[in-house]
Amino acid sequence: MKPSVPDTLITIFGRNAVHEALADPSITPWRLHLSSRNRPAPVLDTLKAMAGQRGIEVAVHAPEKLARISRNGRQDQGVALDILAPGYQPASHLLDRPPTRCRLLALDRIQNPQNLGMIIRSAVAGFMDGILLPERETSGLNPLCIKASAGTVFRASIYRCTTLMDILPGLQAAGFTLYALHAGGEENLLSLQPPERAVFILGNETSGIQPAILALASHGARIPMRRETESLNVAAAAAVIRFLPALQPRNQNS
Repeated sequence: MKPSVPDTLITIFGRNAVHEALADPSITPWRLHLSSRNRPAPVLDTLKAMAGQRGIEVAVHAPEKLARISRNGRQDQGVALDILAPGYQPASHLLDRPPTRCRLLALDRIQNPQNLGMIIRSAVAGFMDGILLPERETSGLNPLCIKASAGTVFRASIYRCTTLMDILPGLQAAGFTLYALHAGGEENLLSLQPPERAVFILGNETSGIQPAILALASHGARIPMRRETESLNVAAAAAVIRFLPALQPRNQNS
């Protein structure tokens, strides 16, 4: 019987990215996917040999199916790799059993993959408990994002949803306080004492947070700026949030 597909898979694509992942002992690959139209090449032989050494299944697909798996048929180079990432899970899990203490960062249409990767990296290092990442209108976990994250994508707590509006109302009903971060926010971010359940929302690099999400959020917060600076890069703003002393877990010694 064929094993069921885990719901904690991150799929990467591209020959260099897949090679790096297969060579990294800290990453747990699940299945290697190849296009049936790949021309013979030493790098493909190497990838198949590496997969064999690690006991990973190799599946060959028509290009159209591989494009559905990689979600980027134009750039996957005929190669994709599923990786087990226990922290990558459906956002609905948060509603099944809402944690007593949970501070999340919600990303609204972050389209620069390097910004996304840096946000994930600081999330893993900082005091946030996870990221809400919508699948629509974001750059996705592509090779540029993974590189910018320094590989932390695979150990981050990432809760995926189709759009933020699919999950935020449910979280609000479950007792999460929503903070929209924008220049016009009434509250000083650095002075906040957020409750045990909170979501901090960051918006698109150009247009900010969508009006519907702004309307949903019960609080607006801003990062105080000096010398007529209007805003920070979204990745820098995320880092400021994640290292707020107010978010630090109790009895944190490190």
